[in-house]
Amino acid sequence: MTTNPDVGARPAGRVPTAERTPLLSLQEIGKHFGAVQALRDVNLDIYAGEVTALVGDNGAGKSTAIKTISGIWAPDAGRIFWEGHEVHIRGPRDAAALGIATMYQDLALSDNLDIVANMFLGRERRRFGLLDEAAMEIAARKTLADLKVTTVRSIRQPVGSLSGGQRQAVAVARAVLEDAKLVIMDEPTAALGVSQTAMVLNLVRTLSASGVAVLLISHNLVDVFSVADHIAVLYLGHVVKVSPAAELDTQRAVELITTGAVGGASGGNERTTDGNG
Repeated sequence: MTTNPDVGARPAGRVPTAERTPLLSLQEIGKHFGAVQALRDVNLDIYAGEVTALVGDNGAGKSTAIKTISGIWAPDAGRIFWEGHEVHIRGPRDAAALGIATMYQDLALSDNLDIVANMFLGRERRRFGLLDEAAMEIAARKTLADLKVTTVRSIRQPVGSLSGGQRQAVAVARAVLEDAKLVIMDEPTAALGVSQTAMVLNLVRTLSASGVAVLLISHNLVDVFSVADHIAVLYLGHVVKVSPAAELDTQRAVELITTGAVGGASGGNERTTDGNG
């Protein structure tokens, strides 16, 4: 089975990644928990305005990787570069200050609060010492409109009343309001129906089209191939391949995920990202 050759292809006019500085670059990242080596010599470049999908089997290290980027856990080895400069992400505040927003599967939304309150939770706008409800409503409505979210009945309805796709939209809008440069999405379409999945994938496309980098973690290869510019495969804590999505198909991706085999050798480390070796 092969994918449409146009899926994941670079839009016309985009500068090849080899000629650009990555927004985020992981170099030889390692992380262990006792005797367990969760990440081993992980190399990965993520570029602004592109969707990079991180795929792998259960236990491959995907969660450890995103928590390392997000500042939950510090790496034991390796270096992290942000916009060409080495950085040390010692906690979630450091990640947020750089412009990294992470959307875990639970989305960290408050069901009892409405959409506006969730989007500005902890960053409420004030005027003369009081909450500036009008300004927050205007900003929330504009952000949702920019993301092409049209299915929300009212921005004052409780988040607990929203569908799974709408909740994802609120979480994405919150990240946009925080001026995120990199949005990490952990299994955003898990347990969603067809229409809600399509809504979330459209959000991903809209984010990348606006210049935001997206790191998508997903087990659903159909979703991955429909939005990803590049696919990175993790196998036993090691990135065995990074490739333009257009140069992979589902069968090859499954082979890499399950065996780590690159060029017939298990556990190799091949990188085929537009000549950026």
